[in-house]
Amino acid sequence: MATVSLGTTPGGTTPVGTTPGVNTPDSEKNDEFQEHEKILSPDFLSTAQITDLLTEDVDGIQEKLRIFLNFKNLHTHLKDAIILDYYVSGFMWAKGMDFSVTQYSKFMTLLDMLLHNLRTLHMSLEDSIKWFGEVMAEIGPRHSQKKKEWNIFDVKQANAIIDYLKISLFQHYKLYEFMFYSTREEIVIGTEQVIEVVKPADHPFPAPLEEGISLDTYSAFIEPPPMSDTDLNGLDQEQGPEETQLDTDTSDKDPLAGFTIEDVKSVLAQVTDDVLVSIQTEINEKLQIQEEAFNARIEKLKKA
Repeated sequence: MATVSLGTTPGGTTPVGTTPGVNTPDSEKNDEFQEHEKILSPDFLSTAQITDLLTEDVDGIQEKLRIFLNFKNLHTHLKDAIILDYYVSGFMWAKGMDFSVTQYSKFMTLLDMLLHNLRTLHMSLEDSIKWFGEVMAEIGPRHSQKKKEWNIFDVKQANAIIDYLKISLFQHYKLYEFMFYSTREEIVIGTEQVIEVVKPADHPFPAPLEEGISLDTYSAFIEPPPMSDTDLNGLDQEQGPEETQLDTDTSDKDPLAGFTIEDVKSVLAQVTDDVLVSIQTEINEKLQIQEEAFNARIEKLKKA
């Protein structure tokens, strides 16, 4: 009789394989190897995708990861922009570490699983660090020489990964929790307004304000009735002769008719005298100031 063992993956439980009822050293070693292979599976990025990303610069990596994650509106959807920056920053850091393709695959899967635990499983910071430690114990360096071929990262790389995740994710864990769990009010970035334009000039008064009286009351009791064409013609005929006579009288009248030449000369002489007196006074004051200045200098020269 055979038994089926189950392993935990991001998608749920996955059958690993059948093992005979009687365990042998070879079967136990094979089961242990299969258990180790399930660590950080399935891969977040395939080998072909990683190889393709390694040929790009930071802008190309960001664009291809954006397409892979199916993010469209990064300028307006800040959560997608932050998640994309999380993956791009991690890949660029791994690129600086000169990882192999397998190490790239496991590291990016590790980043994805940590974010999955936070966003989907609502894992606390303490639980997340504990889970991270268990994973690093499996994929990191081992003291046992028998399982040395299973090592994915050496001691230096494992310590670098721990330091990176400490400053990139764990240090800002509360901010990520706030981003995923907290509901935020939508910011209104646009609004519609209805504007009433001014009515034609045949209305002698502007329309009443919206917060004032109603239009019906204004139209019934305040707004004067519109004048007909007959009334307008009659008003023009009544005002026409009087306005014409007034304009004629104004244009024919001489503004200096009531003054003689002597009167004009007298006014001009008075204005001229006032101006000259003012100028003469100003000149005298300046001369006096200069005279005092010269006297002071002469006194200093005499004393010297």
